[in-house]
Amino acid sequence: MRIAQGVEMLEIPSELLGPGAKMNLTLLYDEQEAILVDAGLAGCERTIIAAMEAAGVPFDRLNKIIITHHDFDHVSGLPGLLKLAGRKIEIMAHSEEIPYLEGTKDLTEKVRKANANLPAEQLEAQLKNYRRRERIAVDSALADGQELPSCGGIVAVHTPGHTPGHLCLYLKKAKTVVAGDATVADGGKLFGPAPIFTVDMPQAFASLQKLAALKPEKIICYHGGLVSERAAEQLQAIKEAAGGK
Repeated sequence: MRIAQGVEMLEIPSELLGPGAKMNLTLLYDEQEAILVDAGLAGCERTIIAAMEAAGVPFDRLNKIIITHHDFDHVSGLPGLLKLAGRKIEIMAHSEEIPYLEGTKDLTEKVRKANANLPAEQLEAQLKNYRRRERIAVDSALADGQELPSCGGIVAVHTPGHTPGHLCLYLKKAKTVVAGDATVADGGKLFGPAPIFTVDMPQAFASLQKLAALKPEKIICYHGGLVSERAAEQLQAIKEAAGGK
């Protein structure tokens, strides 16, 4: 789905995440670069490549992948994409997320505390998502507020809460936020961070306030897709409903 010039939302089906579920990756491109935001699930690599081609961006143009955070449904497809590429692709992430991507830290204890009231079987299923699998080597650390000049200007926005180093992107020219898992959506409506998947809810709501201050016209949620009506107002309303102003 074309969001704006040089901005495509790639809708990638994934039954592993539930019946009819989709991962909504973002593809950014201009004459110089093609940048993929997140890498999807292992097994979906060729579907992602086909979606890029359908958007008019050949896979051999891809030169950067920005990772919003280390959840398996965002990174487990990365090794396969790199293998299919057969060339160097720069991997970027927020500096605070790198230890989790590279496997020197994990979030199991924080997840255990945040979900202490869950039944043991359900809690164990959650913990499996956070135990380290294949380690992801990151080439470049992004800092909060750092701007990449590509694709009309891409601003890194540190949005902790879902994970400590969760990263959103603000696309200046398109006035669009790529939200990762900072918030979820359904049918064009934002629902805020999902508590069961969030290690620090107060931080997560503060991060929504930070995104609202950018006054985006559109938001791309990895789970739920595009929000294009009253995007900034919806962010603010979620924050206020949680007790903040």
